[in-house]
Amino acid sequence: MYKILIVEDEDIIRKGLIYMVDWLKVNCIVVGEATDGKDGLDKIKSLRPDIVITDVKMPFKDGIQMLEESIREYGYEAIIISGYSEFEYAKKAITLNVTEYLLKPIDFEYLYRTINSLTDKIDHNKKIKEYIKNAHKVQPISILDLKYYNSNPYKSKYVTRMLEYIKTEYVHKISLADLSKEIKISSAHLNAKFKEETSYTFNDFLNRYRIIQSIELLKIGDMKEYEIAETVGFKDYKYFIQVFKKYIGCSPSKFLEINKWNF
Repeated sequence: MYKILIVEDEDIIRKGLIYMVDWLKVNCIVVGEATDGKDGLDKIKSLRPDIVITDVKMPFKDGIQMLEESIREYGYEAIIISGYSEFEYAKKAITLNVTEYLLKPIDFEYLYRTINSLTDKIDHNKKIKEYIKNAHKVQPISILDLKYYNSNPYKSKYVTRMLEYIKTEYVHKISLADLSKEIKISSAHLNAKFKEETSYTFNDFLNRYRIIQSIELLKIGDMKEYEIAETVGFKDYKYFIQVFKKYIGCSPSKFLEINKWNF
């Protein structure tokens, strides 16, 4: 069952939500109530609700402040209750990824539909997280142990040269054939040496390295995906998405959605 926390300073509305709503109908249970944003923040930290239903204007700490201080850290879904006069103020919550609003007086049938929508969203995100978790059992998120490859002494000077080539030139269009011409050793021989000492082919290592760099840029969050693709050496955006899915198990946007609370 999904855990609901209700934060509302008006007793009649708060008690109405607790006792007049058929929470079992939407597979939910009210685990707590709070009369202001400060109390609500404490309850969020201790009860870890799946969904928080909160009024906007409350004493000590308003609903928006409470959400700002907790929604990203604790990752719950939120529904804002507001009157018509408070609606413009409540829309500030859009920046907090809150998209569900209930106008007073509360329409319980609309509340049921809203709760169902949010629990579907919660289920979807759980399935994605489980998919990523299981995918990582085969293909871990640390798709390259860079500490190992940065510190390990290699028998072949050519392998060391190839790793340096990747790390310094990955942002450009590079190939083993180009390096082969530069150091005058056949690409087949270079690739065999590289595979022998790293367990990867040159191109596989290059793609993995680029994906690691793309994740770092995704975490910063100030570039669009196609810009990141080009920055890490993928000139074809669709190919970047294809490679990202191969190693990570989902698209860059889905990866961000799943990991947004961890960045």
